Formats: sequence, structure tokens, C-alpha cells
Amino acid sequence: MHAILALYASQPLWVWLALAALLLAAEVSTGSGWLLWPAATAAVVGIVTVLAPLPLGWALGLFAVLTLIATFASRRILPRKELEPVDDINDPLTRLIGRDGETASVFVGGEGRVFVDGKEWAARLSGASTLERGMRIEVVQVDGSVLTVKTA
Repeated sequence: MHAILALYASQPLWVWLALAALLLAAEVSTGSGWLLWPAATAAVVGIVTVLAPLPLGWALGLFAVLTLIATFASRRILPRKELEPVDDINDPLTRLIGRDGETASVFVGGEGRVFVDGKEWAARLSGASTLERGMRIEVVQVDGSVLTVKTA
């Protein structure tokens, strides 16, 4: 403990920058967003201690106050990320939308089987028409593992 206090007395900037780096590393590994502002305020307090040397107690108090202000201000100012379902380009099922294929069976009651991208899928017909085997279709929607199709 004596070594840390001696380092702080001689070079407070490096102590605060080390704390900022540790907090930033923890933020990067967790991705929570809560440690970003303490990391930034630790760097600010480090700069303040170079410009106007502060005793350790005052510097810790400044760090606490600035952290609270920055955290609450960021929650008010920065837009919140709403969790909405997004189309994932890596989802192989949603990539089927817009693809052409052909019916693998006769559609009975608006349901049947289609062949799209080399695979056979269960399908539901969009519209009131009937489809015979071998007709061209287009995928318009994916609901689970069932494709909604229309005539192409």
C-alpha cells in the first residue's frame, strides 16, 4: 500500500490512467456500458491532478462525483437501444425470402411442399389459388420452418 501511495504522490497521472485502462478493459470484456463512464472520468481526474495537484481524498471524491454525473447524463442524453427483431443476414431461413423455387407436391387446403435452393420445405400458399406439382413459386415469408409462397 505504501508503494501505491508513494507512486500517487510522485506521479498521480499514471495511477489514474492505469485505473482508466483497467476499467476500460473490463468494459470491453463485459460490454455492459456501465464501466465506460468511470473509465473516462478516471482519465479526466488524472489530467486534473496534473494541472492542479489534489490530495488523494479530493481526487477520489472528484472521481465519484464525475462518475455519477457522467453516468446519469449519458443515460439521459444518449439514445437507448431498443431491442427489436432484426433481419439477420446470417439466418439461412430469412435469406430464402424472395427466392424462386417449384412446388414438390400438389397444394391441398393451401398447404404443400416446395423445393427451394436444393431443399424441400413445408409451405403455405399466400392467396386463394391452388398449385399443381412443378409450378414456379416465390418465397414471400418464413414462419419457423414453414415457407409462405406465391406463384411466380
